Amino acid sequence: MENFVEGILTSPVVWITIVILYTLKKGIYFVPQNRGYVIYTLGKYSKTLSAGLNFIIPYVQSVAADRNLKEQSLEIISQPAITKDNITLDIDGILFMKVTDASAATNNITDYKMSVVQLAMTSMRNAIGSMELDDCFQNRDAINAQILNSMTEATAPWGVMVTRYEIKDITPPQTIREDMEKQMTAEREKRSVILTAEGVKVAAITEAEGQKQARVLDAEAAKAEQVLAAEASKESQILEATGKAEAIRLVADADANALEVVGNAANTEQGHAAVMLTLAQDAITAHQAIANESTVVLTDGKTGENIANTVAQAIAVSSSLKLSN
Repeated sequence: MENFVEGILTSPVVWITIVILYTLKKGIYFVPQNRGYVIYTLGKYSKTLSAGLNFIIPYVQSVAADRNLKEQSLEIISQPAITKDNITLDIDGILFMKVTDASAATNNITDYKMSVVQLAMTSMRNAIGSMELDDCFQNRDAINAQILNSMTEATAPWGVMVTRYEIKDITPPQTIREDMEKQMTAEREKRSVILTAEGVKVAAITEAEGQKQARVLDAEAAKAEQVLAAEASKESQILEATGKAEAIRLVADADANALEVVGNAANTEQGHAAVMLTLAQDAITAHQAIANESTVVLTDGKTGENIANTVAQAIAVSSSLKLSN
């Protein structure tokens, strides 16, 4: 057994086989997806291997760096930054970047991750220094965009692209926080007072509008009532006048009919005698009424003749009516 092992170790074929296998291993590379192998030839950059099966020259070419081409996130630790109005803030953030050129990330920069983080911290301090305290809280998107623009231009020669930057937290000093809380309380109280005043104003306007509408409706109702009353009075007067006119007409017709009947009756001998009798009775009744109402009756002593004259006058009138007919 010892002779067999010693024979293998001293066999040139075995050593040649080992050397060949090792050489093949050094010359064949399987590059994973989203990875970039930077190849140096005799210490000088020659090419970058992409994903898949790749071959290099053993002992002449070597893999100098293995770069991750996926998007990566780098945390920016909390650091102080002074605003334009001289307020110190503690700010942290997170950076998203990816390697676009594996050779540039290897040949143009020593440690691209550390360099990107340092550049992000510097850019963030510059962005904060150009704004006042209130703007820092209200314009986070503007700060992020400013940092991203400055880093994109600076990292292009490194083969690195910064895709996004986000500020996670902005922490002001304790005294500033207390002042901000007081300011927020004052603003809330101010808004409350303003809303209360606006509510009172709206209520007063609504009430005034309601009273105005009520007065308008009352006036319109009174006007309509007066118009209806006038129309009713007009109709009543018209009906009353029409009734009176009709009554007068009916009375006149009745009187005319009565006179016509009396005239026709008086045109006969019996009617003539009846008229004379009626006139005599009326004359006697008139003298009796005068005698009853007065204690002293003055007469000329010719009462009988007066009655006879009255009757004669009535006969003359009757004869004139007859002649006219």
